[in-house]
Amino acid sequence: MNLKEILSVTLILFSVIDILGSIPFVILIRQREGRIYAERATLIAAALMVIFLFLGQSILKLFGLDIGSFAVAGSIVMFIIAMEMILGITLIKDDPDAQGSGSIVPIAFPLIAGAGTLTTILSLRAVYEELDILIGILLNSIFVYIVLRASPWMEKKIGKSGFVILRKVFGVILLSIAVKIFKTNIFIG
Repeated sequence: MNLKEILSVTLILFSVIDILGSIPFVILIRQREGRIYAERATLIAAALMVIFLFLGQSILKLFGLDIGSFAVAGSIVMFIIAMEMILGITLIKDDPDAQGSGSIVPIAFPLIAGAGTLTTILSLRAVYEELDILIGILLNSIFVYIVLRASPWMEKKIGKSGFVILRKVFGVILLSIAVKIFKTNIFIG
């Protein structure tokens, strides 16, 4: 266990997860679903990250997939979400049978534990000790939980017009990230 490595891993995952930049999207999902289940979303995202830390490459190989394909698929989902945010439309229709699943899809996956995060975890594994990565995942999960729980308060502080502006700005940023992930991984393999 190395404090410097834990800090590095934590900051890398923090920047990839970007839960602060996702606040407008979290608020949008909470408005659509009526509630965000912060505990469930955080636990599922953390579990996905831990599972992927230990079994990610094996899981992808089991399905005959490579990291690039996985990242491209995640970038397409992120692209669709970004278009919703920018255009103020709904492309992903709610499934009446999946009411309350908004905490899992798209918040736990792909927003928190998406292709970028999971691919980063596989990359970190080549450089850092597993224990340091686990601690980084835990610290980020705690922060994600706090942000998800505070989303109603944040919405009140931001206000409706501020929320609309933030949603469009962060929609463009999310779109840019999706395009970057797509562009980076489309020619691999």
